[in-house]
Parts: sequence; C-alpha cells; structure tokens
Amino acid sequence: MKIVLIGYGKMGKEIERIALSRGHQIVAKIDIDNPHDLQGLSNQDVDVAIEFSNPTSAYANILTCLEKQIPIVCGTTGWLEKKAEVEALALKNNSTFFYASNYSIGVNLFFALNKHLAKLMAPHTQYDIYTNEIHHTEKKDSPSGTAITIAEGIISAFPTKDTWVNNEIPQSNEVAIWSQRESTKPGTHTVKYISKVDQIEITHEAFSREGFALGAVIAAEWVKDKKGVLGMEDMLKLD
Repeated sequence: MKIVLIGYGKMGKEIERIALSRGHQIVAKIDIDNPHDLQGLSNQDVDVAIEFSNPTSAYANILTCLEKQIPIVCGTTGWLEKKAEVEALALKNNSTFFYASNYSIGVNLFFALNKHLAKLMAPHTQYDIYTNEIHHTEKKDSPSGTAITIAEGIISAFPTKDTWVNNEIPQSNEVAIWSQRESTKPGTHTVKYISKVDQIEITHEAFSREGFALGAVIAAEWVKDKKGVLGMEDMLKLD
C-alpha cells in the first residue's frame, strides 16, 4: 500500500519501520515542519493515512483526510470531544475513519476482558473499583485514551456509574483513574476490584512501542477499500 504518515515522532518512526518490513511504501511524512504538505495529497496518491500526531493538530489532519476521501487510521488521543463530529463527517463524505485509543492487539483483548469482568462484578457492591495507568513522561495527555476506554467499559456494565475522574477521590457514581508518569515506561494499565476480604486484579503491561505500531499497520491493511466509522472491535470481531 501507499501510506502517508502524519506525525513522525517515535511512534511514526516505528510504524514506518514495520510498514516497510511488510512491503508497503511511505509516500509522505507529515510533521511539525511541513503540515501543509497534507493538502497537496489526494486519494490517488495515497491508499491510507496513519495519524499519530498530537492533540492540537489531530482534528485538522483528520478533517483534511476525510474531505479528500483518504482512509485514515488515527491513534492520537486527547481530542475526543470532537469525535462525534468527525464520525458524522466520515459518514456524510462516504469516507473511512478508523480510530482506536490503543492499537495493541493485546490491549484490545484486555478491553474485552475488562468489559466481561465488569459485567460479572456489577452485582457485587461490596467491591470498590480502582484503575491505574502508568506511562512515559513524554505522554502529553492524562489520563491516557486507553485508561478512558477501560473506564468507559466499566461504566457500561455498572448502572450506578456514569462518569470517571482523574487523580481524584471518586464519588459513588464515578470510576477513579489514577495516572502516573515514569521515565520511559511505554504503558501499564490495571483494574482492581477491592473488598474487605479479597482483591481481583487484571493488568496489561506493554514492553515496547512495537505492539502499538504493528497493530496500526495491520489496521491500515484491513481498512483498505472499507467505508465508514470503524475500530479495533470491528477488525478483531470482539463484539
């Protein structure tokens, strides 16, 4: 495939390495120094865009791709207040928008496990819920998009929970996300259910960025020739 990389930081470089190793071509690299180069591309030049930029530029990058009907695979978090608008535009333009807060295959299996565990735990009100995320100090958003997805999975199963809070003591209707930033740690997410007599815990720990980058390239391969609003649950058939 012909791929444009939008964002050429550590993730962009790892995606490039994996894409090239799988026989794909990188036709353009859009970064802070050349953001307007994206405007010069068309869906004749590019099969798919992979977007890992930053929260301040992601929205504009996505809109440009959707308007040009360039399928876009987006992994940038921190801009999701505009996600409904983006999804509506993708459908209106008959474009392709694939979003995931985390492209690791293992993390997405963890999302499914988290939802299933939450359904099992919901009737047992003696347990308090605790979620924690640890990332490298360069991560710009807090909590992580992955942590938010985990909290939303829990909320979907608990009638008594309707929102989440970050680094705050939760009210009875809230799921607490506790965020930490430590050196170069790529990402650890934990969910605990704690009662007076025992504790149940599930954890996903990433050892490197490779799993995230590989998942993004696999998503780009899968999304080619598809239309609409898509995600990892569609690709992995987790629903």
